[in-house]
Amino acid sequence: MPPETMVPSLAVAAKGRVLVIDDEPDIRESLEMLLSEAGYLVECASGANEGLRRMESHGYDLVLLDLMMPDRSGMEVLADVRTHDRETPIFMITAYGSVEAAVKALKLGANDYFSKPWDNEKLIIEIDRMIAARRLEYENTHLKRALQQRYSFPNIIGKSESMVKKLDLVAQVASSRSTILITGDTGTGKELVAKAIHANSPRSERMFVAVNSGSLPPDLLESTLFGHVRGAFTSAIQTKKGYFEVADHGTIFFDEIGTIGAETQIKLLRVIQEKEFTPLGSTDPIKVDVRIIAATNADLHQLVREGKFREDLYYRLNVINIALPPLRDRKEDIPPLVEHFFNVYCRENAKFLDPSGRSTLRFQPEALQVLMEHSWPGNVRELENVVERAVVLATDSAVPIDVLPDSLLQANGVRPPRSEGTPLGPDANLYEIVNDYERRVIVERLEQCGWSQTEAAESLNVPLSTLNQKIKRLNIKIRKKSGADAE
Repeated sequence: MPPETMVPSLAVAAKGRVLVIDDEPDIRESLEMLLSEAGYLVECASGANEGLRRMESHGYDLVLLDLMMPDRSGMEVLADVRTHDRETPIFMITAYGSVEAAVKALKLGANDYFSKPWDNEKLIIEIDRMIAARRLEYENTHLKRALQQRYSFPNIIGKSESMVKKLDLVAQVASSRSTILITGDTGTGKELVAKAIHANSPRSERMFVAVNSGSLPPDLLESTLFGHVRGAFTSAIQTKKGYFEVADHGTIFFDEIGTIGAETQIKLLRVIQEKEFTPLGSTDPIKVDVRIIAATNADLHQLVREGKFREDLYYRLNVINIALPPLRDRKEDIPPLVEHFFNVYCRENAKFLDPSGRSTLRFQPEALQVLMEHSWPGNVRELENVVERAVVLATDSAVPIDVLPDSLLQANGVRPPRSEGTPLGPDANLYEIVNDYERRVIVERLEQCGWSQTEAAESLNVPLSTLNQKIKRLNIKIRKKSGADAE
C-alpha cells in the first residue's frame, strides 16, 4: 500500500485503522478489545484469504498477522503482500515462538514479531510507535513535495526578459555546490529564489535553514550559528546545536548578510574555507558540508571599501551573483503577479473562486492602470500586500480603484472617485476630469430612461453588468422610478 492510502484511515480514527488476521476467535476478540480501548479502529479477518481480500480493498495503518492458519500460513501472506506493498507495517503473532521463525519473518518484510501470550502494554507501545513513525514519514515526504512544487521555477512569477534571464541562471546554478550571493532591493523575492535553488538541488532532501542576520545581536547570532556547549556562558545550562550543524548536507541562507559583525565574519570565513567550526565553549571542531546562500539589499562592495565588511569574505560569498531587478524595472510582470496573488489569497479566504479553484477577481482597468504606473518601492512584497487587501475588501469580482490603499493612490496623484454632486477643484487631474464627464453622461442617460438601468445600458450600447460596475465606481446614487415609469 503506498503511503497515500494511510491518511484517509487516520481521518476515520484518531490513532489509525488496524487489521487483525487470526483464525482463533478468542485471539481476535481479545485484540479487538485491547486496540479499541487504545483508540484504534479495528477490523478482523478469520483467515489468510479473507485478510488478503480486506487488504486489497481497504487501506490499513498496521496489520497484526497470525503465523499459523488453516488456509495459508502467515509467512505466505506476508510474502504475497510484500510483492506489491512495502509500506504497510505488519507485526507477526504466533504461539510457536522461535528465533528461526522471527528471522525468516523479518527477512520477508515483517516489521516486528510477538509471541503468544504477548505483553499488552508493550504491544500497544510498539503499535503506537510504528504508526506514528509512518505518519511522520508520510508528512515529511509530502512536505518536501509541497516545498518543491511551491518553490519550483514556474512558481517564481516573471515573464519579463530580465526575470527570464535570472531564472535561467538560477536553474543553471541549483545543482552546483557553489556559494551564491543574491542581491536586490527589499521585497524583490531573494529568499524565494534561495528556496527555489535549494528545492531544485541535490540537497533538497536535507534542511534549508534561514538566518535573519540583522535581527540578532552578535553574541546571540554566534551561538545560534555555531551552537554552544554546556557552561559556555551563564545561561548555557545545556549543550545546543547551532544552525550549521543542523543544516549539515543542506543549505543555510543568510538574509541581510551585510549586517553581521566582524567576529562573526571571521568565523563564517573559516566555515567556508575549512568546512568546519567550533561551538562556543568547545575546543573540538565539527566538520560540516553546508551550502551557503547569502542575500543583501546593501552594496557589499561599498561596505568593503568602508572597512565594514571583510574583502576576503565578500569574494568567498560572491562566487555567483544573482541580481534581482526591482519591480519598477519589470512592469510587464505586474499582471501575472496580480493574478498569482489573487489565486493565493482567494483560496486562503475561500471567496471569489470558480469550480476549478481559481480566482475570479480582476482589477478594473482604472485600478490596474494605477498599479502599472506605481513605482513600487516595496517591490513584489508591496504588490502582494495590495492584492491581499483587495481580496479581503472586494465585494464584487471587478475590483474598483477605491479599494486600493489611499497612500498608493496619493503617490500616483489619484484621488478616489468623488460623491455625486461634488464639484471638481482647480487642481483636478485628467483622471478626475474623465470620471466627472463619464458620471454626467451616465446620470443624464439614466434620467432620460426613467432611471431604468436596463434601458440606459441598451441606449449606451454597453452590457448591463458594465454599467452597474461604473455606477458603483463613480458613486452614482440610483433614484427610484416614479409615476408612469414605475414597474
